[in-house]
Amino acid sequence: MVDRYLKRIAWPTRVTELPDRGGKLPDVAAATRRVVLDETGKVMSSVEFARQLERWRDDGVREARFMIGAADGFGDAERDGADLLLSFGRATWPHMLARAMLAEQLFRATSILANHPYHREG
Repeated sequence: MVDRYLKRIAWPTRVTELPDRGGKLPDVAAATRRVVLDETGKVMSSVEFARQLERWRDDGVREARFMIGAADGFGDAERDGADLLLSFGRATWPHMLARAMLAEQLFRATSILANHPYHREG
């Protein structure tokens, strides 16, 4: 399901997995935004999410990195370093389901910004 949505996105995408423990988050360049998926984050509608990506794009942001935590989630340092804390609700989701939900929302955001009817197709 993840590949299905990522292949539909016109923007370049890449999935990188880090080990559950001991992995180091890659350094972030100035024109990069870091989005941490966290149950304490902001709940956004699909349109709000698309508009956030649009603002970053229009401000010259070249890359957005979306981080899905391991079973224990993220620590304060990762949350504090985020440009956006994003939540898919207060429930805890399995990692692969969260990845599929993120991929679909990214595709939906690109559809919204392109005025494609996918967002409201039933």
